[in-house]
Amino acid sequence: MKWSLILLFAGTLYAQDAQRFFYSKSFPGSVPAYVQVTLEKNGEAVYREAPDDELPLKFKLTEAETAEVYALVEKLDNFKHPVESGLKVAFMGTKTFRLEKGAEKSEVQFNYSEEPNAKLLWDWCERLTESAQHRIALDRAAKYDKLGVVRALNLLGSAIERKRVVGLEQYLPTLDRIIKNESYMHTARARASEIAEYIRAGVPAVQ
Repeated sequence: MKWSLILLFAGTLYAQDAQRFFYSKSFPGSVPAYVQVTLEKNGEAVYREAPDDELPLKFKLTEAETAEVYALVEKLDNFKHPVESGLKVAFMGTKTFRLEKGAEKSEVQFNYSEEPNAKLLWDWCERLTESAQHRIALDRAAKYDKLGVVRALNLLGSAIERKRVVGLEQYLPTLDRIIKNESYMHTARARASEIAEYIRAGVPAVQ
């Protein structure tokens, strides 16, 4: 009986902590036309460019970054209330915020919101998708387009400087591969080394 109560309590705590934040944006005509990110409470993130994407990109946020996202989710009352402004503005894509707790789900959809915390979370989601897209571009260039590596690195470096990139450590394996491989141009290797050193120096979480 005692162990049953302990297991039941542990299972309840796990269920409370086993949360997943889901974000998607559908914007026909844009490139890509659809993006989706899920973020677990342990910081594990998955990026897709189609709901049935069989080759999603996986990366991880820091504990501080993850906590900031989930704090905004809480401030929005776990998406139990609408956030759409209702203003007549240009269509900027249908965005979805959703919190999943086991079988329980709560979500909101909107085109544009003036709710401060919704705008902050929206910006976070944009940074998550931009971070994944920079990773995809860099990995693709490193593998298939060595002449395009410098451009991919410069775009990544610029995004980092503008604080548009999160989960910085995800780039280190590719950066290190470029640094160590003499088949890449010296300019590419030097730029990769510069970015890798910046990341390893310990950049504070994006505010």
